[in-house]
Amino acid sequence: MNTVRRSRLFLAVAATSMLVLGACSTDTTVDAGSGDTVTVDTANGAVEVPANPQRVVALDNTSFETLKAFGVEPVALPKPIMPYEGFEEWIDNEEILDVGTHREPNLEVVSEAEPDLIIGGYRFQEYTDELNRIAPTLDVSPTDVGYIESLKSQTSALGEVFGKQEQASQIIAQLDAAADDAAARTGGETVFLANVSAGKIDNGAQRIGRLMEPLTLTDVFAGEAGDVHGDSGLAPETVAQANPDWVIVLDRDAAAGEPGAAPAKVVFDAQEAFANTTFTTRNQIVYLDPYFYTRESIQAYTQAFESISDAFANAG
Repeated sequence: MNTVRRSRLFLAVAATSMLVLGACSTDTTVDAGSGDTVTVDTANGAVEVPANPQRVVALDNTSFETLKAFGVEPVALPKPIMPYEGFEEWIDNEEILDVGTHREPNLEVVSEAEPDLIIGGYRFQEYTDELNRIAPTLDVSPTDVGYIESLKSQTSALGEVFGKQEQASQIIAQLDAAADDAAARTGGETVFLANVSAGKIDNGAQRIGRLMEPLTLTDVFAGEAGDVHGDSGLAPETVAQANPDWVIVLDRDAAAGEPGAAPAKVVFDAQEAFANTTFTTRNQIVYLDPYFYTRESIQAYTQAFESISDAFANAG
């Protein structure tokens, strides 16, 4: 391991330790003092769980990629809302039970899975009390404020629970490196955070505004209304008039598997109003991974920062 890598990894581990020591009720702290159990301070208070649990029900989509990286195969999952790409072996495995969506989860299936641990929270947050009656339930999902830092706290906590501390530190270091590089390459440019939903373009700041936390970019619609789940669409002429330097695009249609939906790039290319904008003429549009909306994991954000960094490095 070279000197730069060692230094970056050391800083990531140190930062994680500071987060653990300074966490409040919505952050994550870990105390693995007993050896056979781990106490995690979650959004709902301290929860004691088995160390390295063998039967895990995973409901929080932001945890899926980290669990997979740790070699943890859940016994039950919300299959309809999972990104299919990268999780085919879990979705197609009939021995892994299907809990359904967060709108109507089948809690009987969760109980049938006989879990030692349930990783809940995020879209399943309102069911925490009911899930706790089945098995210890962790809500270590990222928070709306300080999302990027809380992704790191989540990863650190899961590393403690599953005895994968070193691997967790490496995952965190990769995010730090990608975010730092993207931050260094941005310099106050204006940006439109777009969401393509139902074939229309909306303000996506409510969903992907978290990307701005480490970046030096200016959102052209900051503070203005823009419901990412709305169906009214944002007038292309409004975007063109704002004329942002860059656009970062979330393709919600692709992630949600909307049948017959046009890819986000096709929707953007079809907008005549965008023809003379800066972002079009300079080809300064960053399309996030099509499954970003259903991933939202530390790995998804690492990849997003890498894409932003590459795009800015090749601009001009």
